[in-house]
Amino acid sequence: MGEDVSSTSYTREQRQRYREKVRQNLDVFERMLTTSSFEFDRPLTGMEIELNLVDSAYQPTMTNADVLETIADPDYQTELGQYNIELNVNPRPLPGKAALELEDDLRRSLNRAESMANRTGAHIVMIGILPTLMPEHFTTEWMSANARYAALNEAIFAARGEDLWIDLEGPTGEGLATYADSIAPESACTSVQLHLQVQPQEFAAHWNAAQALSSIQLAVGANSPYFFGKQLWHESRVEIFQQATDTRAEELKNQGVRPRVWFGERWITSIFDLFEENVRYYPALLPETSDEDPVALLEAGEAPQLAELRLHNGTVYRWNRPIYDIVGGRPHLRVENRVLPAGPTIIDCLANSAFYYGVVRMLAESDRPIWTRMSFAAAEENFRQAARRGIESRVYWPGFGEVPTDELVLRHLLPLAHEGLDRWGVAPEVRDRFLGVLEDRCRQGRNGASWQIACVDALEERGKDRPTALRGMLERYVEGMHSNEPVHTWPLP
Repeated sequence: MGEDVSSTSYTREQRQRYREKVRQNLDVFERMLTTSSFEFDRPLTGMEIELNLVDSAYQPTMTNADVLETIADPDYQTELGQYNIELNVNPRPLPGKAALELEDDLRRSLNRAESMANRTGAHIVMIGILPTLMPEHFTTEWMSANARYAALNEAIFAARGEDLWIDLEGPTGEGLATYADSIAPESACTSVQLHLQVQPQEFAAHWNAAQALSSIQLAVGANSPYFFGKQLWHESRVEIFQQATDTRAEELKNQGVRPRVWFGERWITSIFDLFEENVRYYPALLPETSDEDPVALLEAGEAPQLAELRLHNGTVYRWNRPIYDIVGGRPHLRVENRVLPAGPTIIDCLANSAFYYGVVRMLAESDRPIWTRMSFAAAEENFRQAARRGIESRVYWPGFGEVPTDELVLRHLLPLAHEGLDRWGVAPEVRDRFLGVLEDRCRQGRNGASWQIACVDALEERGKDRPTALRGMLERYVEGMHSNEPVHTWPLP
């Protein structure tokens, strides 16, 4: 959800003060990277899962306040749309059988949450974009009652000075072109976010590795082919998210001003590079200042919160975001991987996670790092092609040239994932269970997006119109989601 704020509008003096404080935070952070001790006694992983709420007709229901009150679990929090909630998974170590325990814990937690949500007439759906979401759902009150969301909406439109333009065409020719007078389309984009705690000197290697791998994650994990009733990209969430938070008018785009949702433009040598870019390129959206004196705290031997720098970082939506945090008085650093869509099942999510953690470990520790053999522009183009075509995409990979993504995974990246999980100390039965799901998915060429498309196609061939086919598909999707059987095994109508 991000840090809370206290206002939805700010004065010029507040903005100037905030800029000064962010720059001071950045200077202190630079000092900390060379002088401070960061927590890394036991590297932890974490996960956040964004979820959708639907009614008995599989239409979005704007009832997250009632659902959260009924669930009454602090792990479940509000999200941007009233039809969204978020599940925050407590950090835990990777080694051993922790992932099997996590699978059981997540299924138990979601089953309970679903049962409680049912009391309010709602059902929980774990999917990249809710396919029954239509423009008319945003014509009434849709935003969660949280000052941060209202402030973001106000700030983005104040910066743009005009409505948002959502424009996207899918590989099959279906397209969407429409204006939006709020950031409502952003709420459609629900994801799984993976966290990996790293040491300062190892951050750049892990971030670069995550950037290189992000296209493959998108391709094999795509689960967002429909938006506003149109079949668009296999992972439409990528482009919708960028366009729905774009603070740039057309003239600023033409000048090369960077979007807030950003792949990046270069490989890095330090985590500092990313925070420095944030400060240099992006004006404040939520200029709230604290009373903390970070210099005094650092000189007293304490870890400062750097609240302004962290708040600013939270309004730059990198697909792999740098995180500075304080736990128990000690600072630590994390790579927050924001690439994956939510769903389709817990086992699919954990298969995607195991693949990520395994391959990133190997790429980061490679003697010949992939980022020394592939241009950043090639990595970005891979990312875009994977978002468009999902598991059917082709990508460039050093040593293979242009290759089908599923072939690259099966021939090269899955063996790396196995070895990487071994290096993490993951139990063989855990490794084999989750990576086996990914292997079978690639062999069959079917992930969440391709299953959704095939299901809708089958229903339309039976004479169903698009809205009826989407509803029928979502009903079958929810059955599959609750079965926890991998999506590539789901039947089609």
